[in-house]
Amino acid sequence: MTAVDLAPQELRILVAVADEGGFSAAAARLGTTQSAVSHAVRGIERKLGAVLFERGRFGARPTAAGERAAAHARRVLRMLQVLAADVRGAHTGEIAGPLRIAAFRSAALHLLPAALERLRAGHPGIEVSVSVVRELGAGTAGEVAEGRADLAIATLNGPPQAGLVGGVLLQEPYSLVHPAGHPDPRGLPLVDWAENCGSYTRAWWAAQDWIPAATVSAEDDGAVLSMVGSGLGMAIMPALSLTGAPSAVEITDLGPARPYRGVGYVTTPELAATDAVRALIRTLRSLGRTTPERTKAQLRAL
Repeated sequence: MTAVDLAPQELRILVAVADEGGFSAAAARLGTTQSAVSHAVRGIERKLGAVLFERGRFGARPTAAGERAAAHARRVLRMLQVLAADVRGAHTGEIAGPLRIAAFRSAALHLLPAALERLRAGHPGIEVSVSVVRELGAGTAGEVAEGRADLAIATLNGPPQAGLVGGVLLQEPYSLVHPAGHPDPRGLPLVDWAENCGSYTRAWWAAQDWIPAATVSAEDDGAVLSMVGSGLGMAIMPALSLTGAPSAVEITDLGPARPYRGVGYVTTPELAATDAVRALIRTLRSLGRTTPERTKAQLRAL
């Protein structure tokens, strides 16, 4: 197979068109002309031997091949940035540069802050940005696969998807959450949100004949807690979502057969070897060893 030689500027054009959804918007982002972008994309398509964008009045929509190409392009461009940061680090002995993290809501609220505080203390030159991503579909790991994030905090029930690497940091127990002092919490309607029930809870959930179908659906776990506290129903929720739960709700252990949710990190093999990502993984692992006991103590105190 003939090697394909794409210049970094071609990769930037490819990503800009995919991100912006059109040649004109991509040209404005890159400070060039629409005709130059269109010409470059045709050249990239000839080199790759595939149509990367569907053209139309709607703009330029990536084909399946275009989505794959854009993901690879983002990751290659990111590695060029990391190359410079790591080389400077080898010279100065300091770890610095941007670090992009994708996390689902409860992890961003209750797991990441302590890790980032410790990371900043040890490596003040690392510039962290965090995106909160719903853990649906491709979820946070998809942000890494697409080249939009360097590391994801993801729910894990086994190895990451092909092409990614990662590890479990902690196992969150699920608990019954209900209005404080309610005499029959299991008789209440169920309040739930779309991200809650994954493969790690589905079998357990199906075996519980006391759990009804959800009659109230909320946008996220924070809204669920608010609704439960207002007396609208009960919920089955993982421990991170219950950190700092309001006094209006009560948390009841589901017993020894309760389900757990694995929470871990996901990155790419190439980024896993870079200084900033390695520093973050070390920090997350050190916190992950203590988080389960800390979470249990928090739950006992509620």
